[in-house]
Amino acid sequence: MPDLSYQSRYNCATCPTRCDGRSKTAYIFEDDVALSEKVEDRVIGYLGCSLGITARKTPPQVHGLPDLELVRDGRVVGRVEIKAQNRTFMSVERLLPESNLRPYETVALNLSDLERYLGLFQQESRPVFIVWWLRRPCIGEGYWGHRLDVLGGILRQYGDRRRFRRASTQSDVVDGVHKGVTVNYHFSLQELLPLDDLAPLITAVWNTRE
Repeated sequence: MPDLSYQSRYNCATCPTRCDGRSKTAYIFEDDVALSEKVEDRVIGYLGCSLGITARKTPPQVHGLPDLELVRDGRVVGRVEIKAQNRTFMSVERLLPESNLRPYETVALNLSDLERYLGLFQQESRPVFIVWWLRRPCIGEGYWGHRLDVLGGILRQYGDRRRFRRASTQSDVVDGVHKGVTVNYHFSLQELLPLDDLAPLITAVWNTRE
């Protein structure tokens, strides 16, 4: 588990292996999808082997839903969205000065996904969890996440102060369709839970019977 209490001491400018010193000029959609699918498989394995929870990928023909379904007795009792991220938003303090974020601790979520899942949560009344996988030189590798309602509270608290639109690039377009994410909303790892600490919340959802 990373030590996130050192934000006043850590300076990304001194990092010998800066993971995002310059903006990417290409966002390869297929590579992001392949990495996300690997992480989805790992999370499904963790839920099944460590927690005894049945999780499956959301059927591909169903669009707009989180990546995974938590299933009990043939019924979907919760959903999990998976995000895989390596790079950091190195300019977050300059571009979003009121965000209260530091580069190494910042994670991103497609704003349209966040808003859509909040609407889905209101419609279905099924708990939704967002889980990020990260691998960065300053914090190592791990999984962090939280309940969607908690993230929604952060959205209400900060509003546009954590919203950022990047410039679109040619690589965002796949077969004539713009698939790259250009508008993100950002959170701090300090606002999230390591997966082991998030697990009891997921288990409670799965064990709940109507």
